[in-house]
Amino acid sequence: MAVIQPFKAVRPAKDKTPFVVSRSYEEYSKKELDCVLNYNPFSFLHIINPGYRFNKTVSGMERFKLVHNRYSEFLEDQILFKDTEESFYIYKIEKNDFNCCGIICGTSTEDYRNSIIKKHENTIERREKLFANYLNAVKFKAEPVLMIYPDTNEVASLVASEIKNIPECHFTTPDNVTHTLWKISEKRTLKNLQNEFAKVNSLYIADGHHRSSSSNLLSLRAKKENPGHTGREPYNFIMSYLIPESEIKIFEFNRMVSDLNGHTPEEFLVKLDKFYTIKNFGNQLYRPHRKHHFSMYLNGSFYSLYLRKKVYQHSDALNKLDTQILYKTILEPILKIKDLRNDKRIQYGHGKRNVLKMKDEIDKGNFAVGFGLVPLNVEEIKAIADAGLVMPPKSTYIEPKLRSALVIYDLDSAKG
Repeated sequence: MAVIQPFKAVRPAKDKTPFVVSRSYEEYSKKELDCVLNYNPFSFLHIINPGYRFNKTVSGMERFKLVHNRYSEFLEDQILFKDTEESFYIYKIEKNDFNCCGIICGTSTEDYRNSIIKKHENTIERREKLFANYLNAVKFKAEPVLMIYPDTNEVASLVASEIKNIPECHFTTPDNVTHTLWKISEKRTLKNLQNEFAKVNSLYIADGHHRSSSSNLLSLRAKKENPGHTGREPYNFIMSYLIPESEIKIFEFNRMVSDLNGHTPEEFLVKLDKFYTIKNFGNQLYRPHRKHHFSMYLNGSFYSLYLRKKVYQHSDALNKLDTQILYKTILEPILKIKDLRNDKRIQYGHGKRNVLKMKDEIDKGNFAVGFGLVPLNVEEIKAIADAGLVMPPKSTYIEPKLRSALVIYDLDSAKG
């Protein structure tokens, strides 16, 4: 049932690929961004930060037009080139003990509207419209949406056969992540992959909900404005990176709250007792080990919080999530945090040292209390999406994180 479409990608010249590709723009500190822009003339960051050339901050439609100009210049200067054949692209990412291997392709905006492509997060309408306007102006997509599909032996076999060939590029970035890309243009293999994905009932967005919704909005606008619409135009597809669900890695976000809503630590513990069995571990670092089980750092001590079985109703997939349980039993009723996305009293952390960072922040007095959770799993994400529900904000931190501009989806049909 899932439609996947090959396309003619725009890619960096082989000798410049490691210099062109970038992490997501938001990941760069100002110092690091300035360093890249100063010393790497090939970086994709020059395209999406076009005001740098003029020592000027630009925004809105002015920025969008300049982004398109820089993109065109990179093509003219042969820093980027466009493939001549419609292709799928196999992309392998290797990082320490983690690796994944998936297919970069176009997925259907019609499948998105018909819930064959499923989501688990809310999107913000203002951001959807802004990014759709951006895509319409710049005429390219540079970062795929990460989607997962149920593992299938047939797709795995096709991919395994293709990666025996010589790759288009193979390089390691300074963060010690190795990237390898293969191009599939042989028509029989393209058709075989399309046929196998036609047997897949659902694709699940893992990361990139706003990019997906904006691509859908762009396609609806473009279809309305195009009297010769056929359904094969580039605007009908979302550039996606499809990986088997077994290869995704999910981490948790902890929660830190700046105050106890007027309660003393002792009063706060008494209120928690309604929902949790509490054990004090003192200054011994403590992490939760199973579902419905949390860690807490408060007033210089770590605590375990075990949810009492009879005081909370697991009525649907959403209410079974630990992030929702924490919200419904502590954050909303006791700490009076209702808007998890915008309330400035709550902050989120992730990473290998997130518990120690949380402890340090609380010890410094920047926050009053912090909570640790176990990561959600793939089945929980799928259950939410299948039920048409949405998770609380910052429920998951998902890897892989994809490089921008390794493969670019060109939206300008006139370029062929």
